[in-house]
Amino acid sequence: MQLCCESVNGSCIRSSWSNSIRVSMYIFMVCIILATVVGNLTVIISISHFKQLHTPTNFLILSVATVDFLLGFLIMPCSMVRSVEHCWYFGELFCKIHTSTDIMLSTASIFHLSFLSIDRYYAVCDPLRYKSKINTFVILVMIFVSWTVPAAFAFGMIFLDLNLRGAEEIYNNVHCAGGCFVFFSETSGVVASIVSFYIPGFVMLYIYRKIYSVAKSQARSIDAISQKKMQFEMKHHISLRRERKAARTLGIIIGVFLICWSPFFFFTATNPFMNYVIPPILIDALVWFGYLNSTFNPIVYAFFYMWFRRALKMILFGKVFQQDSSRTHLFLE
Repeated sequence: MQLCCESVNGSCIRSSWSNSIRVSMYIFMVCIILATVVGNLTVIISISHFKQLHTPTNFLILSVATVDFLLGFLIMPCSMVRSVEHCWYFGELFCKIHTSTDIMLSTASIFHLSFLSIDRYYAVCDPLRYKSKINTFVILVMIFVSWTVPAAFAFGMIFLDLNLRGAEEIYNNVHCAGGCFVFFSETSGVVASIVSFYIPGFVMLYIYRKIYSVAKSQARSIDAISQKKMQFEMKHHISLRRERKAARTLGIIIGVFLICWSPFFFFTATNPFMNYVIPPILIDALVWFGYLNSTFNPIVYAFFYMWFRRALKMILFGKVFQQDSSRTHLFLE
């Protein structure tokens, strides 16, 4: 049986793009995959290796980087072949595994970012109780929830065919042998978008609005303080500035996530109500636009985190293999 997933009059055909277009697409997508894998692997190595980075917040960042790394290493290569060839060569079972894992990792990203916003809220808005509220155990619980809930949601929905409920007949008409694409009914499309994107997205925006308000108030207070202060007080204010900078950086990361994934989730929720008029090629392009979020995250770290730039330099020059390199101070305490 020929494996093709583009349907025309009930028949499935292979991509009609010229070889030059397909080669260009492969080169472009391979660059995205390599940047995603290498960038996030650098974050993973940095936080894992340097003891100074072993903080509760960085454990959450480490988990986010792991999500992005797996997306680039496991999901993107197969998606690349499907996008360029318009065919799925890996079997129906692996299609379900690939789709489930794709949804799981995308949902896990926004769960992690939601918990990161909570972490930043306590760090900036309630610094005196931050260490008692957000300790290592709490962070581990957050990470556990961020992985298990998306996994149960994604694999349950795909393997139980819950995404097809109410639209089985339409799916049978558009599905063809060798095809592997995400299909949602009206109900499942709305539920998936709300659970995976809109509810945590609105929660993050609300929390960061409060963080921004408190950070502005703190900045005005610090500017009003005389320069003749005790050393302890100066350290306290330096700590506050560091927390606000971390909150701003994570706010940018959340903004990038919302920009990259909002088009896909918007059309996921609305396409079934428009009788599936949106071309599959556009949906596929929006998926890759969402993938770019995993590529951009390490770039944001490189721009805004001094510790990441110093760790990257040590990794590139092989200094991490030197004795006691893990005890290197990447930033002032």
